[in-house]
Amino acid sequence: MSMLAHKVQMDLVKAIDRDDLVLPTLPEVALNIRKAAENPEISVSNLSKVIGRDTALAARLIKVVNSPLLRALYEVTDLHTAITRLGVNYSSNLAIGLVMEQIFHARSEVVENKMRDVWRQSLEVAGICYTLCRRYTSLKPDQAALGGLVHQIGVLPILTYAEEHNELLSDPVSLNHVIERIHPLIGDKLLAVWEFPEMLLKLPGQYQDFTRESKAVDYIDLVQIATVFCHQRNTLTLSQALSALPAFNRLRLDADSEKLQQELEDARGMFI
Repeated sequence: MSMLAHKVQMDLVKAIDRDDLVLPTLPEVALNIRKAAENPEISVSNLSKVIGRDTALAARLIKVVNSPLLRALYEVTDLHTAITRLGVNYSSNLAIGLVMEQIFHARSEVVENKMRDVWRQSLEVAGICYTLCRRYTSLKPDQAALGGLVHQIGVLPILTYAEEHNELLSDPVSLNHVIERIHPLIGDKLLAVWEFPEMLLKLPGQYQDFTRESKAVDYIDLVQIATVFCHQRNTLTLSQALSALPAFNRLRLDADSEKLQQELEDARGMFI
């Protein structure tokens, strides 16, 4: 690691320890959706009104419902029907995840492009997590998708920091070192501040531990499998990489299955 990367890493760790690091806030529409969803009596109509205030978000949900993995016999064209199809809890969690795209914006072109790359990767991982969860586990697909969308959320404060420090922004190697080392720690911190569900709180900090063991399949397992698939999908070592994952073996899947690999490939585009 370069001297610059080491210094920045130490500065960020100290800022985290002192609670001095400026963390992004959830968009207002996400807070409104969460508040509405906390009402056990919330109706589809009322949730439609809350989500519908963000027309782009409403369009994304309708698009998801019409994706090949969820498509019914007829096309869904309105938000009320989309939420009815998905269910209130699924719609709420998915909407909260998708609306976070609003946070992925920057002043500089370099940081903006990096943020776009991170968000696209997160969308791909979320689609695979949803598909794996729905077809091969008894976990909640909406939570799996949300986990995929936030697994790299700790990158955002680092990129925001880089915009204020030209020496880091002009040294992409050091920037990538800092992101790789620090984003899991910041991600855990950010999800705690945002009061995310307990089953997702430690996901950013643990999803890169590919030797991790757990008593049962969980959302971290799904993110690990999705991450490895996205990074290795065009290589000859994909089957080996998946088979080496304890998380993959807990699902008892066949890494050499062409059908499974095609399912995961199709799932990558579910939220894009």
